[in-house]
Amino acid sequence: MENIKNIIAVFGGSFNPPLNSHFSLGQQIVNEYEEVDKVLFVPVNNYYNKPGLLGNEHRYNMLKLVVDKNPNFGISRVELDSSRPLFTIETMELLSKEYPDYDMLFTIGSDNLKEIHTWEKAEELVTKYKILVLERDEDNMDEIITSNDFLINHKDSFIKVKNNVRSNLSSTFVRNKINEGKSIRYLTPDEVVFYIEENNLY
Repeated sequence: MENIKNIIAVFGGSFNPPLNSHFSLGQQIVNEYEEVDKVLFVPVNNYYNKPGLLGNEHRYNMLKLVVDKNPNFGISRVELDSSRPLFTIETMELLSKEYPDYDMLFTIGSDNLKEIHTWEKAEELVTKYKILVLERDEDNMDEIITSNDFLINHKDSFIKVKNNVRSNLSSTFVRNKINEGKSIRYLTPDEVVFYIEENNLY
């Protein structure tokens, strides 16, 4: 990322609920890339009808409780306040207009890297924006890229998260623990634990 300054790394997801691993990844990005000023968490709208997806405001509130305590973190309502589901390219363009003094990175997991060529306006997305890739499970970013012609043609758009601490923890696992009546402390920040308990969520 040489010669690029004032960067916002956009971190989208359902955050249902947000986990310690989400925030540790955000901090890892700030730590490893001095050009990144802020990690911007962008929760998806519940138009997506994912099974068990909590309402917009609860997910936003849980994120905000944690994000507000870190000056390197931010949160955006760009998708929550949209009247329809947004494609990633649309989200990135709206954020670019909202933050005109910054360059934008989009953060994805290696699972999504395998599918990004199928996304709406994928070529425009990877041409306009650098993509920060978090390797998951046993995935190797370079191997994924070399297995797909689209990714090969745009390989310079993809940046591997350095010194990534891999975690198999998922929001589904945490929700299941809640349903089983078990504690989720240390899986998600205490602020989120208390919010879930106070609002009897999941």
